[in-house]
Amino acid sequence: MATISNPHATGDSGPADTFAAVTKSDTVDLPGGPCRALFVGVAGDVVAVTCADVAVTFKNVVSGTLLPVIARRVNSTSTTATDIVALY
Repeated sequence: MATISNPHATGDSGPADTFAAVTKSDTVDLPGGPCRALFVGVAGDVVAVTCADVAVTFKNVVSGTLLPVIARRVNSTSTTATDIVALY
């Protein structure tokens, strides 16, 4: 008999099981640590900072977009998108 894995299991490859509203900051990292994705509620630019401290600008992100990036912070400067949620 084949083993069936749980598609909703937690871990690096499973879906997010914790969420937190993002407070944009140029110095303060996300309180939950690096996230596995960012949900953008209202369109605009998103400046995500990687664990290696590299800031990357995602231009013109559409409302409702899920950015599958590991980010430790979302910079306030140049981020025009709002209602951003971190998924862990």
